[in-house]
Amino acid sequence: MSTALLTIYVLIWPALVLVVLGVISKGFFKDWATARRNGEDLV
Repeated sequence: MSTALLTIYVLIWPALVLVVLGVISKGFFKDWATARRNGEDLV
């Protein structure tokens, strides 16, 4: 495996983690804002 391909493979994981974390965070904050607006607990 060439160095360039190995570098791209290693660097793709932080990008994937960032995308997944962004999706989870977006859903969490949306639910949090809705619960706060309705005066409910998040849990």
